Amino acid sequence: MEAAPFGSAFTSRSLSPLSSSSSSTSQSLLYFSFNKARLKLKSPRAFSVRAASSREGDSVVTLLDYGAGNVRSVRNAIRHLGFDIKDVQTPEDILGANRLIFPGVGAFASAMDVLNKKGMAEALCTYIMEDRPFLGICLGLQLLFESSEENGPVRGLGIIPGVVGRFDASSGLRVPHIGWNALKVREGSEILDDIRNRHVYFVHSYHAIPSNDNMDWVSSTCNYGDNFIASVGKGNVHAVQFHPEKSGDVGLTVLRRFLSPRSHMEKKPTEGNASKLAKRVIACLDVRANDKGDLVVTKGDQYDVRERTEENEVRNLGKPVDLAGQYYKDGADEVSFLNITGFRDFPLGDLPMLQVLRCTSENVFVPLTVGGGIRDFTDATGRYYSSLEVASEYFRSGADKVSIGSDAVYAAEEYLRTGMKSGKSSLEQISRVYGNQAVVVSIDPRRMYINSPEDVEFRSTRVTNPGPNGEEYAWYQCTVNGGREGRQIGAYELAKAVEELGAGEILLNCIDCDGQGKGFDIDLVKLISDAVSIPVIASSGAGTAWHFSEVFEKTNASAALAAGIFHRKEVPIQSVKEHLLKKGIEVRI
Repeated sequence: MEAAPFGSAFTSRSLSPLSSSSSSTSQSLLYFSFNKARLKLKSPRAFSVRAASSREGDSVVTLLDYGAGNVRSVRNAIRHLGFDIKDVQTPEDILGANRLIFPGVGAFASAMDVLNKKGMAEALCTYIMEDRPFLGICLGLQLLFESSEENGPVRGLGIIPGVVGRFDASSGLRVPHIGWNALKVREGSEILDDIRNRHVYFVHSYHAIPSNDNMDWVSSTCNYGDNFIASVGKGNVHAVQFHPEKSGDVGLTVLRRFLSPRSHMEKKPTEGNASKLAKRVIACLDVRANDKGDLVVTKGDQYDVRERTEENEVRNLGKPVDLAGQYYKDGADEVSFLNITGFRDFPLGDLPMLQVLRCTSENVFVPLTVGGGIRDFTDATGRYYSSLEVASEYFRSGADKVSIGSDAVYAAEEYLRTGMKSGKSSLEQISRVYGNQAVVVSIDPRRMYINSPEDVEFRSTRVTNPGPNGEEYAWYQCTVNGGREGRQIGAYELAKAVEELGAGEILLNCIDCDGQGKGFDIDLVKLISDAVSIPVIASSGAGTAWHFSEVFEKTNASAALAAGIFHRKEVPIQSVKEHLLKKGIEVRI
């Protein structure tokens, strides 16, 4: 998808990238020069503050939703703060807005293409250039720049000088940049005044770099490899690279400051000491229907979720929406739902997990991941749904990321067999449309002991604890169908393949450790986290707070996930974080 130039050459049709022709390039340069000239009419920090009393009393927020990714969370955050929402349907809706929020999600070129085709790009530029209240989020910040290297070069709106480029993973940096990081806020940054050295949530692969040409716009920076622009602000125009709607109470203060500039919080967030990217502590909820048909949170013992009683009932540890809300209050950095029932008889719009997501996202303002059932299927009425349709509905219902399991294994096997990307797998389709940061691959391996690495064709590792017959090595056989079927592919080979196919993160389970409470499989986590450049979440086996510090100290895991110890209140999330802080490991508090 390609973007069109703006300004005097505005058009709703798509044109080729920047390098395509001298005429389109000159048009773009003319537009950029035009914008810069207009910007110079006002001093860098002296845009007029047009907070008319009639606007301050207006409870309506105009939302520019172009149809990609999870915008429900932004809607919920706005409503949580007491405001109503009007959706942009036409360019005139932009021009008539009193406050405009643009929560961009997905690919730069796709977003520009939509804005151009709907004739909204010119209206958006006009609105911003008139210094009217605007807040861009994530891609909504990136589109303000001149161009992006993502599938490009592709022209942006050209309001702020600079090019949006990809993080460099060649130096060991994990890309996407996912997690809670610290900001360096410039004095007088207004909507950021209440962040108070707390972490905010980022999820992106592309970023803009501060320069002499755009420094008058920069209101905060963040360090990830290098300093990049975390937010911009000038007058009433603001944009943030992080997600305030996913940054907990701290993020809500940013939205509140934008929506009610003169309001004062009764209780401000406590002062923090955030200094860098934090390790994440994730609460996982395995959700399935019990024998009565009710959705419950359960927990397996090596993937067996039934009680060892005469009734053999499904283990019931609570209601999913209630538990997710409690874990948010307890300080979980993310909440992950794993749908382990399947619900194949329901039409897509009636899937029970969709309602769980909708209800959870109303009051939980941290990232939500959902896994299980992200594949093609046909419902009881004969209606066929593609995996992309399923994922899209999950995103619209409140999910920020989807987790793919068995389907990713099949796609990796085919890729390794042919050496070619088909582009048709659920992994490839979803990451192409929504970006790789929205796709997690869940790996379910089983430890297979061997005497020597030469015994198998798959990558093995020396194990800390020898096998039952004294074996000093093991390879990790991947499984599908909830661990019931082993495949001839190793966890190492699978991880490398899915990274190539578009995964943005790996959720690394271990069947041998699941439910045992004896700690994560450090050998496995180290093997995989050293092999890939995308973030790895350690899962399976946590029994104490010490297990979290162990996996972070001994491996390159970006996050650690637990379920049973949180559900049974054996180890509170806050206790885990306090322990990590004492061990010198940065976490979000």
